[in-house]
Amino acid sequence: MGILSGNPKDEPMHYGEVFAAWSFLMASQDGIAGYQTKLNHAGDEDLQKLLQEAIQQCQQESKQIEELLKENGVGLPPAPPERPNACVEDIPTGARFQDRETGAGLSAVTAAGLVACSQIIGQSIREDIAMMFGQFHTQKATLGAKALRLNKEKGWLIPPPLHHTNAKDC
Repeated sequence: MGILSGNPKDEPMHYGEVFAAWSFLMASQDGIAGYQTKLNHAGDEDLQKLLQEAIQQCQQESKQIEELLKENGVGLPPAPPERPNACVEDIPTGARFQDRETGAGLSAVTAAGLVACSQIIGQSIREDIAMMFGQFHTQKATLGAKALRLNKEKGWLIPPPLHHTNAKDC
């Protein structure tokens, strides 16, 4: 039996897995602070609920990755402090993130997270790490679908030019 056989948790992480997990953790921690800030700016209740879900998702991801890195003797990245709660009315209108901007940003960050999860899954040789990021990928896909639906329902989605021509019309 070789070093990479048996229980995946007993296998060493390779440098790519360490860097990817460490970087993903830092992005998740930054995501928590960013979503907390955007939550202070959000006026729409449905958007507030989705931001709360995004915060909880990032917190759960962070916890799992912290455990993985600690078990493997890897130092953790510095985390930004939690953001205090603020009243949206206390933020001047011109300085406030608009709900449409927040909805679009949530979709964009979620899409980037999907790509990152896919990349980590592809480079992992430890099955437990690949499975963990597969779980994160599924959760992000669900969050992304909710964000898309919200952006459509609220009229916040700005589509690119639509192509209506069919080949059979020519």
